[in-house]
Amino acid sequence: MSVASKTLETLDPREYIIIKNAQVNNLKNLSVAIPRNQLIVVTGLSGSGKSSLAFDTLFAEGQRMYVESLSSYARQFLGRMEKPEVEYIRGVAPAIAVEQKQLSKNPRATVGTSTEIYDYLKLLFARIGITYSPISGAIVKKDTVTDVVNFTNSLEGGQKLMILAPLLRKEERSWEEELKIAFQKGFSRILIEEETVFLEDFLNDFDEQKLEEKEVFLLIDRNVVKKEDENNQFRIADSVQTAFFEGMGTAVILIPNDKKYTFSDRFEADGMLFEEPSTQFFSFNNPHGACRRCNGFGDTLAIDEDLVLPDKSLSLYEGVVAPWRSEKMSLWQKDFIKKAMGYDFPVHRSYRDLSEEEKELLWKGNDEISGIDDFFAEVQSQTHKIQYRVMLSRYRGKVTCPDCKGTRLRKDAAYVKIQEKSISDLVLMPVEDLLNFVENLKLTATEQKVARRLLIEIENRLNYLVKVGLGYLTLNRLTSSLSGGEHQRIKLATALGSALVGSMYILDEPSIGLHPRDTARLVSVLQDLRDLGNTVIVVEHEEEVMQAANQIIDIGPEAGSAGGNLVFQGKRENGLWEQAVIGQEIPESAKSYTLDFLNGNLEIPLPQIRRKWTEYLELKGARQHNLQNIDIKFPLGVFTVVTGVSGSGKSTLVTDVFYPALRKLLGEYDAKKVQYDQLSGNTKAIQHVEFIDQNPLGKSSRSNPATYTKVYDQIRQLFAQQALAKQRGYDAGYFSFNVDKGRCEVCEGEGKIKIEMQFMADIFLICESCNGKRFKKEILEVTYRDKNIAEVLEMTIDECLEFFKEEKKVYRALKPLSEVGLGYVGLGQSTNTLSGGESQRLKLASFLDAGKTEKGKRLFIFDEPTTGLHFQDIQKLLHALNKLIEQGNSVLVIEHNLEVIKSADWIIDLGPEGGLKGGKIVFEGTPEDLVKEKNNHTARFLKEKI
Repeated sequence: MSVASKTLETLDPREYIIIKNAQVNNLKNLSVAIPRNQLIVVTGLSGSGKSSLAFDTLFAEGQRMYVESLSSYARQFLGRMEKPEVEYIRGVAPAIAVEQKQLSKNPRATVGTSTEIYDYLKLLFARIGITYSPISGAIVKKDTVTDVVNFTNSLEGGQKLMILAPLLRKEERSWEEELKIAFQKGFSRILIEEETVFLEDFLNDFDEQKLEEKEVFLLIDRNVVKKEDENNQFRIADSVQTAFFEGMGTAVILIPNDKKYTFSDRFEADGMLFEEPSTQFFSFNNPHGACRRCNGFGDTLAIDEDLVLPDKSLSLYEGVVAPWRSEKMSLWQKDFIKKAMGYDFPVHRSYRDLSEEEKELLWKGNDEISGIDDFFAEVQSQTHKIQYRVMLSRYRGKVTCPDCKGTRLRKDAAYVKIQEKSISDLVLMPVEDLLNFVENLKLTATEQKVARRLLIEIENRLNYLVKVGLGYLTLNRLTSSLSGGEHQRIKLATALGSALVGSMYILDEPSIGLHPRDTARLVSVLQDLRDLGNTVIVVEHEEEVMQAANQIIDIGPEAGSAGGNLVFQGKRENGLWEQAVIGQEIPESAKSYTLDFLNGNLEIPLPQIRRKWTEYLELKGARQHNLQNIDIKFPLGVFTVVTGVSGSGKSTLVTDVFYPALRKLLGEYDAKKVQYDQLSGNTKAIQHVEFIDQNPLGKSSRSNPATYTKVYDQIRQLFAQQALAKQRGYDAGYFSFNVDKGRCEVCEGEGKIKIEMQFMADIFLICESCNGKRFKKEILEVTYRDKNIAEVLEMTIDECLEFFKEEKKVYRALKPLSEVGLGYVGLGQSTNTLSGGESQRLKLASFLDAGKTEKGKRLFIFDEPTTGLHFQDIQKLLHALNKLIEQGNSVLVIEHNLEVIKSADWIIDLGPEGGLKGGKIVFEGTPEDLVKEKNNHTARFLKEKI
């Protein structure tokens, strides 16, 4: 069914979100009607205009309309929001965007705080947590007057009893003064060693020796248990209240000739006073609850075991203790060996194989032997000498705080428990185990009443974390240590936890970092969100997400200036995707690569051959995070893919262990702490290692593809060689917006002027002097092939290739950018506007020029290079990676995309699950061998592709 553009006017905004003639960025008068309360996937080639439609148009308008609805007072603090370039948008719901923004680097932000689960846990423990004494394990509780009255009622009727308060002498008073004050208060009797004495008689014949080292009590009241007598109960309650006051929180019930029962309204047990649970008590962001030693950061600067014992495969005799290897300090080692023989200490056994007792002896020593701790105590005492200060700094590092074990909370917070688990235990559990614990909590009726609402919220949020494939994380995990995909799915889980209805959720590639097995879970979460009554719009390239959509909107046909059109809008009918346009007519000639791939008309072919390898690097004993002491060979000269389910340890293995270890081997400095035994193999075959991640290329607005690839130098030389430039004496510097020659003086070559607004976000206005061109008017008079320098910078890479095809140097420098699928990016586009995937491909392109690889054989490491890539672009990426290998390099890729996995020469599969259940090598070999594996998650999905 196709509805022509004119019928947009007749569509009901309660059923459709209607966009008419959008012109944001490269969108070409795009009109589209998006059905509400459905799961819609917006797709297309990288740079075709997907994000321009979803975020810069739809989300921007949703935000602007929300801000407009606020009071004028509130609006003054929010900055003015520009209306997107569009004729109109109707039917917009409140918009929530889950973008791939840079992660929070805040050292206090954890998974628990980001998802708000920790806030609910704090409340739960403050309300129903029970404090246990660490000495006896007894429950710590305060006794109330009601508790004491209930106790007296539990005695037999007619039972005589005395209500007493311990008489405590203040330091500045004598016993005689203390007793006189008690007498003046109206107390007439005291008990000394259970003997009743009249206070007046005792004072008349006062003898202090009678009181020495004896328990003295004030007799508050003598009574008899009368269960039915209400007045008597009031009298007992009143007397107990007085006893608590006079006894500084302690009241005693004495049953004559039987037993003394002590009650306390202080929160104490076993002679220890405990803190009463409150939300601040469990908050590591509050001075009241933070660990005293690390101030709530979870780690502290101390002697680092990994620096003191860098190679744990060595024995003490072989010099496992690094600071004892020098000639002067070796006396400590000799002394330890000599004395430890008497304790049967195995001096020839590797440190790793020592028992816990033997390790403790080496570190702490004893009365006769000085251990490593004693050695550093000695060094500490000599820090007035510079060589000792230097030595101390060499072996110090960030270590997990020994007091709070990394949980960041004060020690006594661990005394408060629910079902034998403290809040510290819970934040260190994987989320799926924590969910299991919460679901199976057995509470009393009262506790259930208090905690019911909290448990619903906690369970909800934990459920969503598991559903989006993050069940292996712990709540204590720092958000700064998460991958981009994990961070986005945390935000998604948080948005789901709030359970809004009638909203418009716009997500930017939530499948990043997800193994195909986990994508199915993500899809069910998105469908849940839709079924609640929300419109879910997902910018996505993952086939599984597309197949689950109610409708696909494809923007294209190509990228950049060749994109920005609606080339397909439709749904699945009888197993095939067919056009079902609502909004504008799509010409028959419109080419939709997405449609061709989904319907099987296009595919990425399998490689003709799998390259064989003989040279390799071998990593032994990798045990960082969840890696389980694994040994692994990384082939050289081939295309290797490391894969596995989310959280199985891929990034830990490659980026946290292998990459720093290789840098160390190549003589480069890396401050990262790495836990492994050895890196060996054909180490001479690699002279450089390049880690190409998705981090931004820089925050400077002056950096762009032209300056990054150095092609700008050649373009400036070209302009300087033009007749008018020579006539006026302009050298290449005049055509740079970074040099004080030809650039506009008003905006200093920025093209924009920053207006600092007090209390509001800064505003950037186009420079009125140069009209955003960055250069002086006279510089713009110099042209090359009828274009000035500003116009050249405004062209896309593909346009530049056509424009500079006669200039071999410029053409050769720009060609790799087009080969990696960045042809749509502007030559002068600021690099801080590029996405993570675009930044990564720009870095890759800088190495594709054959001239760049002459320094020696390189190993290229990529972290999910398919981020943000359409099927069509993945083909270009694979071509670029293979080109690197043909130039004599090696390529190692962390990836989940099945098109990349099937194209690999060698696969390393980690698993079998995520978190603590992962960290093992479950397969090494070719894709053909992998698909034969049974019970392998990757093999199950790869079969369909091979």
